[in-house]
Amino acid sequence: MERKEFGLGDIVQMKKPHPCGANEMEIIRMGMDIRIKCVKCKHSILLPRAKFEKSMKKMLQAAPREEVDPAE
Repeated sequence: MERKEFGLGDIVQMKKPHPCGANEMEIIRMGMDIRIKCVKCKHSILLPRAKFEKSMKKMLQAAPREEVDPAE
């Protein structure tokens, strides 16, 4: 199975919608657990990484990434 790529600030689509009706979530914290925030109602949810990866359907919008200069 292909590993899903995601990062901090990305907007992802979940398999099941949030009770408010939206299924777009923004990733606001990463680690062993992933905290996501509903784009529509701003409610946040903390999920274990394994459950998040299983529940995530696809990436909708990637957050802009800052490139690090290796010379610094």
